[in-house]
Amino acid sequence: MTTTAPTRRYLMCRPTHFAVTYRINPWMDPTAPYDTALAVSQWENLRQTFLDLGHTVDLIEGLPGLPDMVFAANGATVVDGKVLAVQFRDAERADEAPAYAAWFAGNGFEVFESKHTNEGEGDILLAGDVLLAGTGFRTSHAAHAQTQEVFGRPVITLQLVDPAYYHLDTALCVLDERNIAYLPSAFSPGSQAVLRRLFPDAVIATPADAEVLGLNAVSDGRTVVLPVQATALTAALQAAGYATIGVDVSELRKAGGGPKCCTLEVRA
Repeated sequence: MTTTAPTRRYLMCRPTHFAVTYRINPWMDPTAPYDTALAVSQWENLRQTFLDLGHTVDLIEGLPGLPDMVFAANGATVVDGKVLAVQFRDAERADEAPAYAAWFAGNGFEVFESKHTNEGEGDILLAGDVLLAGTGFRTSHAAHAQTQEVFGRPVITLQLVDPAYYHLDTALCVLDERNIAYLPSAFSPGSQAVLRRLFPDAVIATPADAEVLGLNAVSDGRTVVLPVQATALTAALQAAGYATIGVDVSELRKAGGGPKCCTLEVRA
């Protein structure tokens, strides 16, 4: 485990227009009540947590009619100053893609247009020198090849098999350059074998903690920010030597998102 945490740069989107008015994942129930003001308050606490840790937080303005734009992790993948734009599977989120691409272009980044369905850091996570890439529900397998071409880093394909964990970042958290936490049952047998081989010392999450999106966490290599409800995972991370900060983003979970979903890392 790393002993020092470099300052990270994150992009976030205030959930001004948060709502649950459609269903595109198993977590969403348009008939259930939701509280936009509470979602904003929880998000503000998450943002302040990052600032208190010394990280930089840039903001993109949310657009009316795009209630899921708060989930900035799906807006792009950014490695070595290059930006791979996204292409959403669902029409309800399609207009988020050009908004995020425009933000990066306007801030001086080189932006590559996505050729295939690709939902950003929801399914593409940097782990040391390699990119872990999820497929099975959202990001297409073909997008993994483009990801490798754009970033020039090895891409490891991981097959997701549980509809509740439709994005890689709901089933796996990169803790530092050498280790991860994950839920084995969210992956195919072959992908489980790959993860065991690559990360023999991984922190294994319980199903109960995964069900509160405990793995949808943000780690700077030293401190892991995760849902406060994920108590067993918190204890396991602490036992592995990580500091933890619990946050409550339960209102955002009604749309299938946790701390990581709200947080896109900008790697210059």
